[in-house]
Amino acid sequence: MSYISEIFGSMVFNDEVMKERLPKETYKALKKTMLNGESLDINVANVVANAMKDWAVEKGATHFTHWFQPMTGITAEKHDSFISASADGKVTMEFSGKELIKGEPDASSFPSGGLRSTFEARGYTAWDPTSNAFIKDAVLCIPTAFCSYGGEVLDKKTPLLRSMEALNIQALRILRLFGATETKRVITTMGPEQEYFLIDSELFNKRMDLKYTGRTLFGAKPPKGQELEDHYFGAIKPRVAEFMKDLNEELWKLGISAKTEHNEVAPSQHELAPIFTNTNIACDHNQLTMELMKKVASRHGLSCLLHEKPFAGINGSGKHNNWSISTNDGINLLEPGNSPRENARFLLFLCAVIKAVDEYQDLLKVSVSTAGNDHRLGGNEAPPAIVSMFLGDELTAVLESIEGDSTYDKKYNREMTVGVDAIPVFPKDTTDRNRTSPFAFTGNKFEFRMVGSRQSIAGPNMVLNTIVAEELSQFADILEKADDFNKVLNNLLKDTIKNHKSIIFNGNNYTDEWVKEAEKRGLLNLKSTPESLPYFTAEKNVRLFEKFNILSRIEIYSRTEIVLDEYCKEISIEALTYIDMVKKEIIPAVASYIKELSDTACSKRLFIAYAECETESKLVDKLSLLMRSLYNKTELLENKLIGVKNFESSVEIADYSRSHIFETMQELRAVIDELETNTSKKYWPFPTYGELLFSV
Repeated sequence: MSYISEIFGSMVFNDEVMKERLPKETYKALKKTMLNGESLDINVANVVANAMKDWAVEKGATHFTHWFQPMTGITAEKHDSFISASADGKVTMEFSGKELIKGEPDASSFPSGGLRSTFEARGYTAWDPTSNAFIKDAVLCIPTAFCSYGGEVLDKKTPLLRSMEALNIQALRILRLFGATETKRVITTMGPEQEYFLIDSELFNKRMDLKYTGRTLFGAKPPKGQELEDHYFGAIKPRVAEFMKDLNEELWKLGISAKTEHNEVAPSQHELAPIFTNTNIACDHNQLTMELMKKVASRHGLSCLLHEKPFAGINGSGKHNNWSISTNDGINLLEPGNSPRENARFLLFLCAVIKAVDEYQDLLKVSVSTAGNDHRLGGNEAPPAIVSMFLGDELTAVLESIEGDSTYDKKYNREMTVGVDAIPVFPKDTTDRNRTSPFAFTGNKFEFRMVGSRQSIAGPNMVLNTIVAEELSQFADILEKADDFNKVLNNLLKDTIKNHKSIIFNGNNYTDEWVKEAEKRGLLNLKSTPESLPYFTAEKNVRLFEKFNILSRIEIYSRTEIVLDEYCKEISIEALTYIDMVKKEIIPAVASYIKELSDTACSKRLFIAYAECETESKLVDKLSLLMRSLYNKTELLENKLIGVKNFESSVEIADYSRSHIFETMQELRAVIDELETNTSKKYWPFPTYGELLFSV
């Protein structure tokens, strides 16, 4: 057996372990719960819990935790030991079904958006048996949902699970109409490509902005950036390769199928991509991946940056959300096949996605709106803020033939030849890749490229699942009543294409012409989080989530409050960090340099003509002007922060933070960057972009 085979999933209470350690009937009952969503009896839970405990203890675990995903965007855990006191004063190792099924963490300090008062502390974590338990740092981690004492959802996982169930129910209705009576479940699958930066930890620790905010608040453009495109897919440097090797091993132990690793476009930027799996499991895996990236990086003297835009002027980091729909019997419902024009089932699911993206483009933008992602979207190979779909020439032509009720006679070459006899012919994909498109069809899946690198994928996929479930529901309502199924189906496809083709754009999404064209088509251009968030509480969107029991009205409003509050706090932290760094480090450093220049000029004047001091004098004048501007803009920023007190609602504070505080920070940055380029390296107190990006 190979080393990888030995370690893969070794820290996961997976199917192989369950088969080995559980009685057959218990195993069958648990698998029904995992595959079909059936409830689990407490007696079965007791047997499962005991087997989990024995397995975990053998692996060196001493504690267990309900591992959950609160609205902070990261994971949370409270550790309890397996030990239980016995009558003779000794301890035994115990873990019950009740402890497995339910935990009670304090809910008061997690974001609730006003759902809970501080004194209302009780919360519940409930075991999610659709995700396998695992061991991390000698602790048995049990994936769970998280809710308040009143039943309100306080996590990102529960709405995702609900949305998967909603799509499952509606997709099965459609499949039954096509005669698929054996299919029992429809699952959305995910493969999130994770981008990140690696920089030297020693340099990281010298930048307060990186430590406090995750990004550099200032930094002059280095002589070399990503212009030569020599880093992309280039040879991986030894230090990074060692990090990747260790990271892969840690991920494989947890059953995370890390598959692809490579250098990304920007210097020091890299990407990791896993093999597709069920969306809820992919969500768990991605949260673990981000945690382990940081942990493993520190072992190698590196710092892993997951911010969407850690460096201005070069590529930011996203998380390409590769989303598809599959059945329990292995059929990909977004697979066009060799003749997509004749594949009615595929066309219906494709049209459902097209209609969903068009009608709910606002929700898709809301799902990726954060302070960090606002920096990224719209430039340097990130998609623009306008949501549109790329289908490629062949599928677009197929849809045009359906809309026009015409024969599809275009012949696309499905084999690729490169004109060298030694290189074999290989199959050609249905579409090219459009790196500028926010939502692109890439063969048998859609790549939602707007998701930010730090974000949990739960939110975007919850929205995707829900909006597609809604369109499938509408389609099923029509088709189930049809006397002539084929005729009604054909008309449904035609009408959908005609009414929603405005969302399809196969060109360059970066051009000014597309921005104007998108406006003509009525597409939204929501450039910032404060602009996007109000759409979350639009009545049509509230009705959508309530219809499928994904989120209640009050939960939607609370989540809006949470995101706005987080946005305002991030801007405030950045502003305060600016002020601290300017006052405590930049002003003293540049003042010292000015003094040296002045002293040099004065000493020269004692012995030589004034003209010989002109360089120092001019530089002193320039730096002095910049310092005056720096001081004034820092003072202005302080006043802008005080101005927040004039507003009460989170919407007003977010708008003010964006239009006043953020804009002032941008002005301040311009001054600092110019100061950096004119200050001696001996005096400049921070590692520069060149040092940060080319140090590893």
